[in-house]
Amino acid sequence: MIDWKEYRGALMGRIGELASLSPDTVGGYMTASGAGAKTNHLDAKTRELIALAVAVTTRCDGCIAVHSGRAIEAGANKEEIAEALGVAVALNAGAALVYSARALDAVSALETA
Repeated sequence: MIDWKEYRGALMGRIGELASLSPDTVGGYMTASGAGAKTNHLDAKTRELIALAVAVTTRCDGCIAVHSGRAIEAGANKEEIAEALGVAVALNAGAALVYSARALDAVSALETA
């Protein structure tokens, strides 16, 4: 499907380039992205499971690449990831089913890293 490790690295490089060209754009994203960690009403694993499910419903490969790795780092296992992806499937039907397969492919690739 996709070489998720290679894709994630290339994506981070381009985002770094964008940060150099437009620091406030990336800085604004980083502020929004980190807001949940500051309030900490949800733990990191729950936030990453939600992010991965949303990544599937919005069909964002970059988000899948990043949040698959972060979900694993936060302690999510395949069963928890599959349950979160099940919510995405229920909300987004067929398209989410296809992207859930992509997310599981990313998780498998990143687990062996």
